[in-house]
Amino acid sequence: MWETVFAQGVAGPVTGEAELARAEAELGFPLPVSYRDFCRRWGAGLAAGHFRVLTPGPDPETDLVTGADLIAHSIGAVLADRPGHGFEVEGDDPTVVERACFFGRSEAGEFLFWDVVPDRSEYEIWVLGADLESVRFGGADLGDLMRRVQAPAVRGILGMGAAPLPSTFVGDDPIPTTH
Repeated sequence: MWETVFAQGVAGPVTGEAELARAEAELGFPLPVSYRDFCRRWGAGLAAGHFRVLTPGPDPETDLVTGADLIAHSIGAVLADRPGHGFEVEGDDPTVVERACFFGRSEAGEFLFWDVVPDRSEYEIWVLGADLESVRFGGADLGDLMRRVQAPAVRGILGMGAAPLPSTFVGDDPIPTTH
């Protein structure tokens, strides 16, 4: 599937089954199929020149579990200073924010999250704007999100001024190991 999403790409540190299982155990839910495939194929890096998708692994900067917790805590701390704050959620279900598990961020400050609904193999992807107010639908799965941001649909995800993103993936350098 991923060969139809990124025309050019160099994988970063990829994720093995043990790391994926660890992340599922720590998060308490199964990771989406498209995300698992992404982690095994591409790993940590910059997708479409704009998104850093967190992947389970030893680097705390890119680890899914560490990053999901940090993003949620940081957003919660900011919102604690905004009494009566509400999200402007696209569509008719504002409860998507209550089921959010953050798994990525953009170079412009947006946050990617899954709407974690039990008993599904995929979770819808939503984008929390850098303003921490707007919440827009991103895609039915990770591949769908990446295809949509490479097309005119990007304006509905990142805003009317957004242009289609490149069909690229640039992997992070592996973490040096010491013996």
